[in-house]
Amino acid sequence: MSKQLALVIDLNVCVGCHACVTSCKQWNTSGAAGPLFDDNPYGQDPTGTFFNRVQTFEVGEYPNTQTVHFPKSCLHCEDPPCVPVCPTGASYKREEDGIVLVDYDKCIGCKYCAWACPYGVRELDEKRQVMTKCTLCVDRIADKALPEAERKPACVMACPTGARLFGDVHDPESEVSIAIRDHGGYTLMPELGTQPANHYLPRRKTEAHTDPQQIVREANPLRIEGREPGQPAQGGAPIGSDWEH
Repeated sequence: MSKQLALVIDLNVCVGCHACVTSCKQWNTSGAAGPLFDDNPYGQDPTGTFFNRVQTFEVGEYPNTQTVHFPKSCLHCEDPPCVPVCPTGASYKREEDGIVLVDYDKCIGCKYCAWACPYGVRELDEKRQVMTKCTLCVDRIADKALPEAERKPACVMACPTGARLFGDVHDPESEVSIAIRDHGGYTLMPELGTQPANHYLPRRKTEAHTDPQQIVREANPLRIEGREPGQPAQGGAPIGSDWEH
């Protein structure tokens, strides 16, 4: 089975900080994919080109509600609908690693690929009039000048909570495949048959693992003074007095 590089995003630990968005923008606007157009970015009605965006919304009903931060970019589908509709062949999927890319020299900005994409992750660069999308930082992951540990997409390197993983989802022993298996990873709208390579890990209850040694403190002041809960008072006032005063 051929390689399929992809992202796995853990919604359980994403905090919506937008570090992935800003790092993606910085790397790609100054790299092979850029410059990425921005028009009045700090105004009342800003527009601009982004490869990655974070959508934030509320789920559930009061009082049992949660805030979900949902990063979304090109999913590098195994059967990408954006590729066959392109009249010039600008949209293509690489055989060696499964990454879906756009050849800017062939792109005429017709937007057919954006209409075909059911996920809304292709954007027209208004200045260059070409379609843009996440490239998984192909220029970065293949850069031999970088240490091997840093040959990852900029968004993965920037995430402060480790919510973004990168690797080969066709390799059952890769970090991403193990995360998908262990945490019930899923794809977006599988009923469409596009077979997205990117996966999401669902929100879940986090189990607390506490070392008993962290609970027992030999130098606990309450124990020294004989006022630890469950111990009879030995000369000191009962612990309740600390709460009453």
